[in-house]
Amino acid sequence: MAPRNASLAGIMMMLIGILLFSINDVMGKWLVATYTVGQVLLLRSAAALVVIAPFVVRQGLSRTLRPERPGLQLLRVLLGSCEVALFYWAVSYLPLADTMTIWLAAPVWAVVLAAVLLGEKVDAGRWLAAVAGFVGVAIALNPSGQSLSMPAIIAVVGSLSFAALMITGRQLKGTPDVTLVAWQTLGALVMGLILLPFGWVTPTLADTALLALLGIVAMVAHLCVTRSLKLAEASVVVPYQYTLIVWALVFGWLVFNDWPTPSMLVGAALIVAAGLALMVLERRSSAPAEATQPVEPG
Repeated sequence: MAPRNASLAGIMMMLIGILLFSINDVMGKWLVATYTVGQVLLLRSAAALVVIAPFVVRQGLSRTLRPERPGLQLLRVLLGSCEVALFYWAVSYLPLADTMTIWLAAPVWAVVLAAVLLGEKVDAGRWLAAVAGFVGVAIALNPSGQSLSMPAIIAVVGSLSFAALMITGRQLKGTPDVTLVAWQTLGALVMGLILLPFGWVTPTLADTALLALLGIVAMVAHLCVTRSLKLAEASVVVPYQYTLIVWALVFGWLVFNDWPTPSMLVGAALIVAAGLALMVLERRSSAPAEATQPVEPG
């Protein structure tokens, strides 16, 4: 495939993947209004494991079950399981766009965590972009009165968990995608089992199908994003991940009648600008393309 055609195909796959993730988030918010986070995680992950099973078999069970650097793999599974549980917990209380705005700050948190935990050198430009991102989060949260609520704090912790997940992903870039997804899905299933005793609502047949579809849509979305990054350079396709906030605004208004506040819109604009600036600075400093990972909340 010609480079231009490959780039266009990569952009299209990224756009489709982000749209599917947005639909997945809407379904998740809809379902956690009735069912517990543990139920959603359990049934969603079980359906996803059924979908990914043929890929695991084709890759080989031994290669999947015995990944390289098992300690770091376990840490990634723990972070991923906590992140997705916190996402569903936060979105059950907050408007979809507000939750997604905080989650899009993950690349900003990742800069600071990489500097503190891994000793990575961060130049002045990236620190400036990170500060702009922090300001965006503060404006979006609007920390006064009831704005800085427990759900908002949960969203920030979830975003930090996702940033840590991104950093561990950098350390495991040689691990096959099927292995990473299989273990992370299994971890989410275990997290669902752990949370299950805190409540159970017997789902209807239709909602059982929706809960299963939740996992399948997430799996297809992940495959689209992964394929996008193989068709084109990350610097070309990753900016399109920020269409996530557009879909969150649209679906939040259409499905849940949520109207974004001015502070949230300003904060979202600053966070997106900071994320794009970090990507440009990473590219100019000739960092590996994998350093900027696509955001895949929930």
